[in-house]
Amino acid sequence: MAQSHTVKRVAVVSVAVLAGIGLSMAAAAPVNAVTVINGPIDLGSAAGFGVLGASTVTNTGPSTIGADVGVSPGTEITGFPPGLVFGATHQTDAVAAEAQSDLTIAYNVAAGLTPTTTGLDDLAGQSLAPGVYSGGDLSLTGELTLAGTAESVWVFQAASTLTAGSSARITLTGGASACNVFWQVGSSATLGSGSQFAGTILARASITAVTGAAITGRLLADTGAVTLDTNVVTAPVACSDASGSVVSTSPAVSSSAPPAAEVGTDYAFAVTATGTPAPTYAISAGSLPAGLQLNGTSGMISGTPTTAGSSTFTITVSNGTAPDAVITFTVVTAQAAEAVTPDAPTPPAPASAVTSVPTPDIVTGEILPVTGADPTVPLLGGATLLALGLSAVLWRSRAIRSR
Repeated sequence: MAQSHTVKRVAVVSVAVLAGIGLSMAAAAPVNAVTVINGPIDLGSAAGFGVLGASTVTNTGPSTIGADVGVSPGTEITGFPPGLVFGATHQTDAVAAEAQSDLTIAYNVAAGLTPTTTGLDDLAGQSLAPGVYSGGDLSLTGELTLAGTAESVWVFQAASTLTAGSSARITLTGGASACNVFWQVGSSATLGSGSQFAGTILARASITAVTGAAITGRLLADTGAVTLDTNVVTAPVACSDASGSVVSTSPAVSSSAPPAAEVGTDYAFAVTATGTPAPTYAISAGSLPAGLQLNGTSGMISGTPTTAGSSTFTITVSNGTAPDAVITFTVVTAQAAEAVTPDAPTPPAPASAVTSVPTPDIVTGEILPVTGADPTVPLLGGATLLALGLSAVLWRSRAIRSR
């Protein structure tokens, strides 16, 4: 028989553990954002399944599943009966295909959360507040206590495998609900014999429940098989509608310190930050250099500086997810460099005036025109040459008379 699922609205829950972020003006290193979960992870249509496999769903013994069972794109669901399904069976149909698609989305959301605690391995003996917890191979060899309220959310990220031993047990206190416990597993999950597990397993590969393991939650395999053996899978009840839930991260500034400016020279520098939803930017202390403005949407500082000096200012980056990112910068604006007028080129010296000096023929006495000789070279001292020429003329005249 089909079991109805009651949906109730619950208050928004925030999981955040980091305090306000302050960054100096020197190169601002990226800061890990804080994950805030406004409600449980949205499983979409996969939320109605107690067991969902990708290749096969195989059962041995009198298992009972208190919700839908489905497989896609594989085609094999075996072992029912003797197993009982208190819901619908979706064998390679459109419902199972859609659920698998929604499962992939939910898996990626869970895997993409920023952990509040890292480096975990065996969770036994711990009492954990709401948060996002990550490790390589996660295991549970004893009891794990999750202490919170009905609105509290826990997300566990196993980079590789998840293994619950035969003595594993998860206890929820303070009104905490299995509806809001999620296990994102990078490969496969194994629940040991007789273990008592709580929460939804989102496994990238396969899930195996060994004989007698009991699960209050869901077994959802994204690419592999789900294998059951005399198990009880109880669907969480009174779970909130997660369709409007949002996973957001607080802002973290990722840009380095801005460059210096110069009076009269166009300036542009982008303050960049990560965060979901997109953050906005505002001057919260000090002031920008005169002539510059901050774009509150893009984080761009731009304009033309008008005054030399040093300006220190604080920018607060926010997106509604606490804490805000706060960073302080100092920009030094230099006076504009004086324009330097290049020296006028020295004009070339004018060519010396050339006076053509006729040259007399020392034999005939005729005055010869100046030819290609360089007129700038003295011709035997000028006057001396003229005197010699006149002497030659007189000598020739006397020689002619004496004949």
